[in-house]
Amino acid sequence: MKKILLLLSAFFFVVACQNEDSSKKGDQSLEKIKDAGEFVLGLDDSFPPMGFRNKDNEIVGFDIDLASEVCSRLGVKLRLQPISWDAKEQELNTGKIDCIWNGLSVDSSRAAAMNLSSPYLNNRMIFTVKDSALLTLASLAGKKIAVQNGSTAQKILEASDVGKAAAEILPFDDNQTALLDLDKGGVDAVFLDEIVAKYWITSNEKNFFVLNEGLSDEVYAVAFRKKDQKLRDAVDNILVSMKADGKFAEISEKWFGK
Repeated sequence: MKKILLLLSAFFFVVACQNEDSSKKGDQSLEKIKDAGEFVLGLDDSFPPMGFRNKDNEIVGFDIDLASEVCSRLGVKLRLQPISWDAKEQELNTGKIDCIWNGLSVDSSRAAAMNLSSPYLNNRMIFTVKDSALLTLASLAGKKIAVQNGSTAQKILEASDVGKAAAEILPFDDNQTALLDLDKGGVDAVFLDEIVAKYWITSNEKNFFVLNEGLSDEVYAVAFRKKDQKLRDAVDNILVSMKADGKFAEISEKWFGK
């Protein structure tokens, strides 16, 4: 578990720089959720194991189980709202959703644009390939590399030497579609979250390879509107409690086996 879980009490440096204006008396974000009786969670519903559709077309996942428990402790219902990942900030700021909770990687631009929770999970950005001849970063020069559109992975890849040396970077709406294209030979590699890659490869029994060389270590957090400090704090505090009482570890064991 040590490789997967971060101490929920530890704040990532970007969170310490949150805008304090949202903590003023006018913040009714928590009261609004309780009055409505529901908490609307925005997600990419094709992002296993964080949030995805199972064979019965139900949205399930690690983040879904976390959010369900948080809502139970808040005394509200959880409503899942699939969104376009590329338009996630717009969906949040227009009030269509109350948070973005689906393997959201932390970076400086997201920390500046949204009110992020304490990070709750470690992640690494990696390449996965089907061809065993492509097991180094150098071997990806001149190759076609897929990545999810609007993701931090896309930003990292485009700015990297690997991305600049690629024949083409192809953006996909979601990682599952990119991985299916890799399986068909449409692309030579996919750059994505290690958690997602390993879960998908194992679940689909694919003989893909994950390169030992990655480009970035990341953490996941929950994103709220800048002004919604009370709601953010309430969710954060419940996650801390879940770690203390063992519920967080129970959910982690279910999805990651550790």
